[in-house]
Amino acid sequence: MNTLASYIGYAVLLLAPVLLVGCNDTPPSTESDASASDDTPTFTEPYRPQFHYTPPTNWMNDPNGLVYHEGTYHLFHQYNPEGIQWGHMSWYHATSEDLVHWEHEGVAIPEEGNEMIFSGSALVDHDNTSGFADDGDPAPMVAVYTSHYTLDEPDPDTGAETDQAQSLAYSLDGGDTWQKYAGNPVLTHNDANFRDPNVSWHEESEQWIMTVALPEQHKVQFYASDNLTDWTHLSDFGPAGATTGIWECPDLFELPVDGDPNDTRWVLQVDLNPGAIAGGSGAQYFVGDFDGETFTLDEGISEDDTHWVDYGTDFYAAISWNDIPEDDGRRLWVGWMSNWDYANDKPTSPWRSAQSIPRSLHLTTVDDEIRLTQQPVEELHTLRDTHTTLDARSVANETVSLADDGIAGTTLELVAEFEPGDADAFGLNVRTGNNEETVIGYDTASESVYVDRTNAGEDSFHDDFAQRHDAPLAVNDDGRVKLHVFVDWSSVEVFANDGARLLTHRIFPDAESDGVSVFAEGGTAELTRLESWTLNSIWAR
Repeated sequence: MNTLASYIGYAVLLLAPVLLVGCNDTPPSTESDASASDDTPTFTEPYRPQFHYTPPTNWMNDPNGLVYHEGTYHLFHQYNPEGIQWGHMSWYHATSEDLVHWEHEGVAIPEEGNEMIFSGSALVDHDNTSGFADDGDPAPMVAVYTSHYTLDEPDPDTGAETDQAQSLAYSLDGGDTWQKYAGNPVLTHNDANFRDPNVSWHEESEQWIMTVALPEQHKVQFYASDNLTDWTHLSDFGPAGATTGIWECPDLFELPVDGDPNDTRWVLQVDLNPGAIAGGSGAQYFVGDFDGETFTLDEGISEDDTHWVDYGTDFYAAISWNDIPEDDGRRLWVGWMSNWDYANDKPTSPWRSAQSIPRSLHLTTVDDEIRLTQQPVEELHTLRDTHTTLDARSVANETVSLADDGIAGTTLELVAEFEPGDADAFGLNVRTGNNEETVIGYDTASESVYVDRTNAGEDSFHDDFAQRHDAPLAVNDDGRVKLHVFVDWSSVEVFANDGARLLTHRIFPDAESDGVSVFAEGGTAELTRLESWTLNSIWAR
């Protein structure tokens, strides 16, 4: 969810009661641009991502209710059925059999009356603990979401004009149709801003655990239930880490360390808006232990430490899939590829916003510290088309186009490895042409990887869009820097050194800006490897 804080700044929240609309919702602008819905989508519109999920039309934000069931990946997300800007929050539904190609299923849980449907999660109640299924019915799929109520009159004590509580809807036909639980809401709070329930089954304590945010208090709360309808408060976590903005959209999951199933940690991911590392909205994570009641930080980690999920501007509100089969074993997620600083203003039509490519999550020991790392899912390999490999070469204080090597395009996967040599900086330029380029580089003095979109294309919609963003990154043990890059019609996602650092950015270049080049500044770097694949579109035409 997002919040009014996204627009007017967190400081205002300290001065007066204000509506917060959470990580799945942005400022309460009630005006809708319904004209976007009148256009028939072609999926070839300017800036339309070709291998990232987008809705056919209208506004989208947070991914919600990610769940796998009987061979199908379900993706729900925040959606405005009436326009291209935030408003009328509802859940839209999409499905996939491979995490790559998506079918649009339509609105699943709509806004009704004074209740908007804010962010949440979904699960399969295999043992029918909720009692939603009758004998002979399949196991119910249950959505747990925040009901955002508009009050008839402001609260006399706080002045709040809205209230938030946690509610349920369920499906007995695999997600095709949904019914709201008659006993909603199932969990309330005396804080009007209380949202984004993430629910999963905790095997050791044999109960459902809900992780939910108290945004202004910079806290995450944990609740337990044995039937999904009656909830008991367990504990709180926070404030900790970054607290300059509100906390939203938490996720809690367990991962092996360095792939060892006998050595695991729990990861608590929490979004922050504003005040993220690249400005505006972003995500942080904490590593520790969860015993079925309390989350505690790993030994040696201070509550003052901040660890960022992504150092780019455009990765927010990520949640992970429930019920991935044990024989798969991966923890998978997607994030909303946008930023509340400019989410309502991006130059796209008849849709707005995209989700990131799906990523697998890992805990990896780096310099004696356990860190969250991310990898693009292997299923994306099915999109690979033309493959080009370059021989190793030196790049001596120059920029070299790769057009003669057959490397160019607007939908690309690139894997490049460099030895720094004596260069001050080196890397790749993508989507070059028409005085445009997006720079993906490494700065040897600061030991940081960066994305520079100063000249990436259209940026007039926001004063601070055209900037460079850096992430600290030491060279690998072999003395190299590896850049794994996904380029789409309006985005760049950088996985540096096998996912040790992520930088996700939206860009809006001219369609004819399709060049790729390598560069080195202030000396010579060695390009030891470069592979390129053009990527096919996921949209049927």
